Amino acid sequence: MTDRDFSSFVRDVRKRAHVSFRELSDSAGVSNPYLQGERGVRRPSGAVLRQLALALRMTTPIMYLRAGVGRGEDGSATPLAIATDRDLTARQKQTLTEMYEAFCDQNERTVK
Repeated sequence: MTDRDFSSFVRDVRKRAHVSFRELSDSAGVSNPYLQGERGVRRPSGAVLRQLALALRMTTPIMYLRAGVGRGEDGSATPLAIATDRDLTARQKQTLTEMYEAFCDQNERTVK
């Protein structure tokens, strides 16, 4: 998926949810300039993808997939594996992703 395809996807989801650009920015906690990724200006980081998913009431794995993020920020394929597992429900995928991210955050804090 190209940046433009992802931008179109976010715009479509935002509009279907009847959320303005400003409302999305506020609820995702992402500044308007940074959110320009919706318009194809920049590709959002994993953290921003998580915030956008939450603000748009989507699962993080689906947002990662639509953004073309096949691996987590640490190079792990775990987020993609969770997102593409057909035996898991959307809620199970979201829960596993949250647990995985919490473990990664915890490991990062202990390394520092």
